[in-house]
Amino acid sequence: MGNADFEIHQVEIPPSKPFLHTLKSTLKETFFPDDPFKQFKHQPFSRKFVLGLQYFVPILEWAPRYTFELFKADFIAGITIASLAVPQGISYAGLASLPPIIGLYSSFVPPLIYAMLGSSKDLAVGTVAVPSLLITSMLGKEVNPHENTKLYVQLVFTATFFAGVFQASLGLLRLGFIVDFLSHATIVGFMGGAATVVCLQQLKGILGLVHFTHEADLISVLKSVFTQINLWRWESGVLGCCFLFFLFITRYFSKKKPVFFWINALAPLTSVILGSVLVYLTHAEKHGVEIIGHLKKGLNPQSLSELEMTFRSEHLIIAIKTGIITGVIALAEGIAVGRSFAIFKNYHIDGNKEMIAFGVMNIAGSCTSCYLTTGPFSRTAVNFNAGCKTAVSNIVMATAVMITLLFLTPLFHYTPIVVLSAIIMAAMIILIDYEAAIQLWAVDKFDFVVCISAYIGVVFGSVETGLVIAVAISLLRVLLFVARPKTSVMGSIPNSMTYRSTEQYPKATIVPGILILQINSPIYFANASYLRERISRWIDEEENELRCSAKTDLQYVILDMSAVASIDTSGISMIEEVKKIIDRRCMKLVLANPGGEVMKKLDKSKFIDKIGQEWLYLTVGEAVKACNFILHTCRTKAKGVESEAADDKV
Repeated sequence: MGNADFEIHQVEIPPSKPFLHTLKSTLKETFFPDDPFKQFKHQPFSRKFVLGLQYFVPILEWAPRYTFELFKADFIAGITIASLAVPQGISYAGLASLPPIIGLYSSFVPPLIYAMLGSSKDLAVGTVAVPSLLITSMLGKEVNPHENTKLYVQLVFTATFFAGVFQASLGLLRLGFIVDFLSHATIVGFMGGAATVVCLQQLKGILGLVHFTHEADLISVLKSVFTQINLWRWESGVLGCCFLFFLFITRYFSKKKPVFFWINALAPLTSVILGSVLVYLTHAEKHGVEIIGHLKKGLNPQSLSELEMTFRSEHLIIAIKTGIITGVIALAEGIAVGRSFAIFKNYHIDGNKEMIAFGVMNIAGSCTSCYLTTGPFSRTAVNFNAGCKTAVSNIVMATAVMITLLFLTPLFHYTPIVVLSAIIMAAMIILIDYEAAIQLWAVDKFDFVVCISAYIGVVFGSVETGLVIAVAISLLRVLLFVARPKTSVMGSIPNSMTYRSTEQYPKATIVPGILILQINSPIYFANASYLRERISRWIDEEENELRCSAKTDLQYVILDMSAVASIDTSGISMIEEVKKIIDRRCMKLVLANPGGEVMKKLDKSKFIDKIGQEWLYLTVGEAVKACNFILHTCRTKAKGVESEAADDKV
């Protein structure tokens, strides 16, 4: 079928490959898209061994090139983030209902492990608020942290161990794409809700309350606050508001004058020092201002024997569950933060390496009296602004924390709890990203619904409830996209050979007698029935419109398959059924630009033999030209027959 005015290009079927080769290629693209073992090929065993060590322990790769100039920058950055790590470690340990000293322990061992195994130059490792809240929210329901502190701490170490095992397993098995199921909208809503709950819970410290609810929802917190109005301590409230104001002022100033970023970085430690001095001089602890109290000196004690690993233990399941959930959240935050800052310096971080690093440091941490750690945004931002060059800044920070543990812990005896509450509130408020929520509303209403659902679920339900709701809605959206793909009618753009959706381009004109439909997704069992029904409705609507306008009848249905990346047997059956429907209406089905995978499966199913190779075209333009040529030829023949009949009558 041809025409002197244009050339018809043959749609080719790619050469068939063995199933095992195709499967291997698919698995490699899924789990090893970066082909990390390419460098191992054609290398002697000794070189392979060295490269393997450098791959799994990145510090061995860059340490030989480390210079004193780099160390000077890392030393300044490390000391700067240490000033933030000490007060934050103590604060977040309290948020997790743990003894304050565990927060300091958690800023010593994990950063050392990450410096050896991590691939980010900027990530500063430490404890974070949201996993801390999750820990106390989930484990606190099982064991009261104040009545049975020893068992609670054991469960926290156990949960941290399983979080590390889960994280490392994801990295070793190259399953990092699982974390991608937490969409941007989900994270914005979840983090905002968790930050709101964390801020509300700090009212306990700000108001100097002793008894407070263990629930994390808004109603329970407000009820606990306002049923104890007579127990509010004005001294604690005034002190808390003053330090909160001080932290906000320093942040505002540093934001306006980025060169003075260190003022905001040092503000938490300054608050701790000022608060401790003030309490010591005024003896405020005797007037309702709660203090940390004694912190024992010494480095991390081993806690391997403390892990609750008895399979008959009634608490093991909740520890595993807590570890997996907090591990996923910590991974999502840490990898997102690491990638964000890597973009600024134009280098790449390996997500799977990061998972292994996080996993190993949490496994090691659980055995050395640490709880869950990751890469918090605030600490990493300070590390970045302080001019860090490599992960050695984490080693410097850990060394500073080690010196604090060995010699300086008695200085924190008089640190008021209200100051720690103010530090947490100041850090959490920036996580309530209302600007991102407004942007979601402007760009995508469904994403906004996901975001708000996560926020409401966390604030009015629980942290786990909000997370489950957000993930469920996100997965529902994915299923809707798969099950109800977009199809559209295409028309000709005036004065061109381009065909586009008439919905997007209202000026595009429908070609008389030809219906062009674009399918914008792979065709699977989940959407095959819907597509068959939708195509049938398009045909019915087009026929009715042509009938009402007394124009030419519908002769051809062209399916533009440019966006159909793949098809399964249900999809092939659907196209066969569509062809039967079109044949019964005395029309012709035409396929335009089917991809290589689609062509291979259509060929193996013998569908190409059924439709005919001549009804496959490289572009929609060629298909329309061919159909118009046939229509023109048929009309010319029809006119010739009518003319001969008229002559015979004469």
